[in-house]
Amino acid sequence: MSTRRGTKPAMNTLILTFFALAAAAVAAPLDQQPPVPIVNQFLDGPNPDGSYSYGFEAGNGIKVQEQGQLENAGTPEEAESVQGSYSYPSEDGNLITLTYVAGKDGFQPQGAHLPQAPPIPEAILKALEWIAAHPEEDNL
Repeated sequence: MSTRRGTKPAMNTLILTFFALAAAAVAAPLDQQPPVPIVNQFLDGPNPDGSYSYGFEAGNGIKVQEQGQLENAGTPEEAESVQGSYSYPSEDGNLITLTYVAGKDGFQPQGAHLPQAPPIPEAILKALEWIAAHPEEDNL
């Protein structure tokens, strides 16, 4: 019986610790944001010809819109063509906007916030011009 008496205080401590942790978890503030309302939305499709369009605007400034259609329907070259855009306010208050097209040539995004390739150096441009002007020397 001495072992039972030895485990009872340990069990009480365990139970009290559990309830203390549970009370602390319930009392802790939640860092959850309230839900963002959708203030406008639309959906058209999918239509029998494969076209569709949709979009929405959220209460936090996010806007999305997209349209798509089938090109060369019923042929081996059939492909979906899509164009759209989305925008959202950045943390510093600027509006970030991205427009895109996607289809047989891949996804092509455009936006002022996207990185731009540096200009081609002048020496390389001159070399490319010279190569284009002298195609006969390609067969050496």
